[in-house]
Amino acid sequence: MESMQDAEKEVEQNANSRVYELGYLLVPTIKEEDIVISYGNLKELILSFGGEIVSDEMPKIISLAYTMRKVASNVRSKFNTAYFGWIKFTMNAQKVLELKKKIDLDPNFVRFFILKTAKENTIAAKRFVRGNMVHRKSPTIKRSGDNKEVISINKDEIDKEIDAMVAV
Repeated sequence: MESMQDAEKEVEQNANSRVYELGYLLVPTIKEEDIVISYGNLKELILSFGGEIVSDEMPKIISLAYTMRKVASNVRSKFNTAYFGWIKFTMNAQKVLELKKKIDLDPNFVRFFILKTAKENTIAAKRFVRGNMVHRKSPTIKRSGDNKEVISINKDEIDKEIDAMVAV
C-alpha cells in the first residue's frame, strides 16, 4: 500500500515541477581549483531540495560589464570579474523559494537569478551562410541633384532569402 502512496506523491511532485535556470556570478576570490568544489556544492544543494539537473555549465571567469558591489559580513567589496555559470533544473515550484533563500545566505555569490524556462535547448546555434547568399547592389536613394537610379526591392525574393537562412 505504501508503494502506491509513494507513486501518487511522485506523480503529484512531477505535476508541480517546473523547469528553471539558475544563472550566477561567484566571487573571483575563490581559488580556481576550488571552483569545482563550489560548483559541486551548488549542484548538491539543488538535488537536496528535490531538484533534477537537466543541463549545466561549469563556472568560468569573465570580465564584468561594470563594477559590481557586494556586502558580506559588513565588508563592502567591488568586483570587475567573476565566475559565471548556469544550471538548468526541474524542481517543485514551492521548493524554489527555499533554494533562493539558501543561495541568498551564501557569501560566495555576487549575483544570481532563477528563471522559469523550457526543458529544450534554448541556445541558438550560430550559423554562417555565405555560399547561398546572392550578392546584389544595395538600393540607392534618389536625391535631388543626383542622377543615381533607384533600385526596387522585391519583397518575395527577400522573404525567400530570409526563409532559407532561418530554415533548420
